[in-house]
Amino acid sequence: MNVKLSHRLGGLVVGVALCLQASAVLAEIVTTNEMAAQNQADSERAKVQSFLERTDVKGRLLALGVKGLVAKDRVAALSDQEVHTLAQKIDSMPAGGNLGSMNNSDLTVILLLLILVAVLA
Repeated sequence: MNVKLSHRLGGLVVGVALCLQASAVLAEIVTTNEMAAQNQADSERAKVQSFLERTDVKGRLLALGVKGLVAKDRVAALSDQEVHTLAQKIDSMPAGGNLGSMNNSDLTVILLLLILVAVLA
């Protein structure tokens, strides 16, 4: 008899606890422009991350003293505008993707953004 009573009492306590648990749900309307901007930011961030995965870029960054994981963390910390700027630089590079063909201003912008993120982080 005590076992049945304790099972029922335990079930009652669990049931009351589940009923009293507040769930945080927030729903709001999201416009198409907001979704498109977020999708664009996500795709640009993925583009910059994939650019960092290239062997020639990894080699160049290592030669400059930046490790791969540090570079990924720095890109993750960039604002959407900074990622957009880097993605545009990547798009404007030649199709062959030779890092040596980047002019000094392109490399300077990339390095300054990475240093800025390192200092602010």
